[in-house]
Parts: sequence; structure tokens; C-alpha cells
Amino acid sequence: MSSPPPSIPATATALSPAEPLAHQVLAGLAQHRIATTSQLRRMLRPAGTRQLMSRVLNRLRSDGFVDCTVLPDANRTRTHAWYLTQEGARLTRDLPVLRGRPPHPITSKTAASLKTPHTLAVVRAHLAFAADARRLGHEHGPWDWTPEVSHSIGEGERIITDAVMYYTVIDSEHRRKLRAFVEVDRSTMSSERLAVKLIEYARLFHYEAQPAGRRRQASAGPTWLRWYPVFPRVLFILTGAPRTRLENRMNDLQAMVAQHPLVTNLARKVRLAAAVLEDLEQHGPAQNVWIPLVGGNPRPWTHL
Repeated sequence: MSSPPPSIPATATALSPAEPLAHQVLAGLAQHRIATTSQLRRMLRPAGTRQLMSRVLNRLRSDGFVDCTVLPDANRTRTHAWYLTQEGARLTRDLPVLRGRPPHPITSKTAASLKTPHTLAVVRAHLAFAADARRLGHEHGPWDWTPEVSHSIGEGERIITDAVMYYTVIDSEHRRKLRAFVEVDRSTMSSERLAVKLIEYARLFHYEAQPAGRRRQASAGPTWLRWYPVFPRVLFILTGAPRTRLENRMNDLQAMVAQHPLVTNLARKVRLAAAVLEDLEQHGPAQNVWIPLVGGNPRPWTHL
């Protein structure tokens, strides 16, 4: 799994808009692992046509750099989910925009079939934030969303967050940089297992690594300070079940905040919230769609 990302958002080294679209597609698939034709268009060319993206993808497939799997669809339409081949992964390994991020590509149809549903849901969440950023004049692009970031939480255990998000709110001449750990839940695990994620984030918040074989030294602070100036918000994005069931899962997250002492302490210092993915897509993340896990009325994620 990838190491924690550098503290400088990827926007600082993003591909130029003048970069050929084929290069951007390869970098986008290296970053996000798998995406549909429509998702790649919305990610890289939101004002472009589907035909343009399809032409580029088919050319890259002919050259052996990408491949695709066809998703099952009740409407019997053919939706292609694209991923890098081994040759495509090798080609993108040294891209500046991906520097410092160990690759974890999907390079076979078998791996794609296993990873596709969850990975595409994570991409959907990213695209909701990206669309909001374009509409509001904020900054959040394809390279400001790093999937599957791993952090040590001690005792040989690690927490793997679905994505680390970098987002810059621009208000007149003021810029406010926000970061978030994003967990996308498709209701495939028990509600209790989902809520336990909060304990893992609380452990990360408090974890301080000590050099092996040395006497305990004065602490340099929690390990997360190596990568983040402030601890990122923790955002749960739920989908894959009827509304009532999703609300019950949010209630269980709130109960964990209220009942577990480590999580209660985390919630005093870190913004925690949950929302429904379909609400983000329909209304936008900047609307009152986020339920604070400490309780209270729905609000934008930037105003938790």
C-alpha cells in the first residue's frame, strides 16, 4: 500500500492543461486505479465530449497501455471501466505528478473485477468534490485526491484510508487549505465494523512512533505531524443501501463517538461527519448534506 503522501498537495506539480490528453489519461488511471469513460471525461475534460475521450482510450488500448472490463448493467448498455496494463503502469512510474507515491495499479481483468465496485464509488466521491470546486472557484483536481493511503497506528497495525483529499477554499483574496481522510462505505461490511474505523483514526491521532531499541526519548509529537500540519477531517460517505439503512449506519457512527473514550477525545479536536454519496452528487458537498458525528444539524463539510 502507498505511504503517506507528501505534505504539499499534488496540485503544485499537476500536469499542465497543455499536456496531451493521452498523457493525462495515463496519469489519471495511475492515480485513481480504475475509472469509466464518463468518469475520465468529467475528471480531465469536463467540457469535452465522450467521443473525444473514447478515441484517446481506444488508441491507448491499441498501443497496449490500457485495457478495460465491461461492467454489468441492468439497462444492457456497455460501460467500460479502464485500467493500466503492466506496460502502462511502467510508463507512468516516473511521472512528476506521481512522484513519491508508490504505484498500486490494477493490471489484469481479474484484479479489475474484484476492485471495480469500490474503486468506482471512490472516484464518484472525488468527482462530486471536483464539480463543486469548479462551480465555486475553489481548487481541487485529479491529483488532489490520493487513494488508499496507509499509516501506522502502532503494534504492527496500519489504517488504510480510502482517500486523502486536499481542497483549497478561495474566498475573495483569502485561501483556506483543507484536508480530509475520506472513507467510502458501500454497505458491504457490518455497521459495527464501519464504526470501528473511528477507533483506528483515534489511534492514529494519538500514535507516537519510537525508534526501535532505544530508550524512550522526549516525544516529537504524533506521527501524523510528519505529513499534515493539522489532523485532517474524517468524512464518511455512504451508499449502496436504502436511506433508512444508511441513516442507521450514521447513527452507529455517532454512537461510537459518544461511547468510546478515545473517539470522544478525537471528536473534540477533529471534525467528523457523514453524508450520502447520492446527496453529494445531486446537491454538492458544499450544501447542508453532512451530518456531524458529534450531533447537530446538517451543514456543508467546510463548516463542520
